[in-house]
Amino acid sequence: MAADTPGQDPAGEDARITSLEERIARAEHAEKVRQGTVEQRPDDGSRLGNRVLAELIGGLVGGALIGWVLDWLFNTSPWLLLVFLGLGIVVAFRNIIRLTTTKRSDQ
Repeated sequence: MAADTPGQDPAGEDARITSLEERIARAEHAEKVRQGTVEQRPDDGSRLGNRVLAELIGGLVGGALIGWVLDWLFNTSPWLLLVFLGLGIVVAFRNIIRLTTTKRSDQ
């Protein structure tokens, strides 16, 4: 009955496999140190994505709202709305580019 169950072989660990796993772990660690990579936390990417989305939506909505209010005050519809909507898009993309580009330490 025990021979029918799946799983590892009942024999002990092979020393060669253990040695290989240790060498792979050392090589991976050495490569990470050589490349200077920092382990990324799972929420770093989603935090940056949410920030980019907020900048994009905020720029568009803010520009459109300011343009609409000024159009309403000065009765120049739709010109100020279009101008400030364009400015909101430019500002949003400038903020996104600034947010996503980082200076390297060697510069």
